[in-house]
Amino acid sequence: MTKIAIIGGGPAGYEPAYVAEELGAEVTLIERDAPGGACVHYDCVPSKAFIASSEVVTATRNSEKLGIHLENADLDVDAPLINRRVKDLAEAQIADVSRGLDKAGVTVVKGTGRLAGDGTRGRHRVEIEPDGGTAYTDEFDIVLLATGARPREITGSEPDGERILTWRQVYDLDELPTRLIVIGSGVTGAEFASAYLEIGVDVVLISSRDRVLPHEDGDAARLLESSFEARGMTILQHGRAQSVTNTGDGVRVELADGRVVEGSHCLMTVGSVPNTEDLGLEQAGVETDDGGFVTVDRVSRTNVPGIYAAGDCTGVLMLASVAGMQGRIAMWHALGEAVAPLQLKTVSSNIFTHPEIATVGIGEATVDATDMDVRSVTLPLRTNARAKMAELDDGFVKIYARPTTGVVIGGVIVAPHASELILPIAMAVQQRLTVNQVAHTFAVYPSITGSITEAARRLITHDDLD
Repeated sequence: MTKIAIIGGGPAGYEPAYVAEELGAEVTLIERDAPGGACVHYDCVPSKAFIASSEVVTATRNSEKLGIHLENADLDVDAPLINRRVKDLAEAQIADVSRGLDKAGVTVVKGTGRLAGDGTRGRHRVEIEPDGGTAYTDEFDIVLLATGARPREITGSEPDGERILTWRQVYDLDELPTRLIVIGSGVTGAEFASAYLEIGVDVVLISSRDRVLPHEDGDAARLLESSFEARGMTILQHGRAQSVTNTGDGVRVELADGRVVEGSHCLMTVGSVPNTEDLGLEQAGVETDDGGFVTVDRVSRTNVPGIYAAGDCTGVLMLASVAGMQGRIAMWHALGEAVAPLQLKTVSSNIFTHPEIATVGIGEATVDATDMDVRSVTLPLRTNARAKMAELDDGFVKIYARPTTGVVIGGVIVAPHASELILPIAMAVQQRLTVNQVAHTFAVYPSITGSITEAARRLITHDDLD
């Protein structure tokens, strides 16, 4: 029986554990916290649960537009209750993952693991240190590294958990910030800035670039920025934080250009660093890049035979869906199953702001960088009948296609619940459907997805017709 060690219990670890057990392997999963990893404990699950509360506030606030009058409509946001709910949901998800692993027969060790050199017959030695127990070393045929990443810190402005926070510490606040300064306008910064803004917090968003979401679709980023400002957010562009100081009853943020911003709390969202220290990588000969991320190929192999890596510790694309797929691909490959290499161009992703931004496939950055020959069409949400009924003004549907074949190669949706709406475009990209095929698919009327088929119709040329 093939013995497999998985170091890390997030999606990149527990998802492949299921696969390996189903294929008859003996799996030991080593996780310092509990199965689910940082994704379930601190990151994806808690943040989206927190955002769900903000969506309720938004829907209530906009009810007047739909003719619904609320008596005494002052909203009372109970921060401790929101945070308790967030943590309870995370604990419930942890319990679900734990039960699943137990049912599958996976051996779970709460503790740490590290590579400890070559074993006998080409195996790999792993040193395992259980919490409260004695460290021991075992040999495994296959090792999967799935140790994730953690929030990056700015030297001299380290989070203190009281006024200067990472996104993992906001759920411990006893009350909402009165003025929240968010440093970093990438995905995480934009999501939390949006959620706190919707709840009613005065938010200042500091962007080191000329706009929010600098790596996303430009039309989507500009629309979101305009929406933020229209709802009262202060956005400081070209702002690089030089220092953040806890003043006792607030924070003082000094920017490199001399500007000073003061608030009650500061949320640091300046990227992530991989958890690859003290894993024995150098001793085992596993290569990493300049940022410390483990280098892998498209089937999750490192440069050392029998050692794989998946998830945020690889830096490939920091999404839970990608982490899980990387891990599953690793197990399929390691255990001799037929497997297709990871295809990043088919990955759909979502930014959980208000409105949401969902993307899949080839997008603006690739088109501009490579001068690709593509056609695109953008339909504003305000022209959609269902959107009009719901008083939705901000958003659009965009589709990219090849001009000669009509094959759909990418798309962007900016709308409430865009994460749910992107699936038809993702399926078109995955299955290489043409705009002609999409256009001839029935969409419910009225529906937001009707804009997808309408966009496809507008992309049809005589060359696209069968």
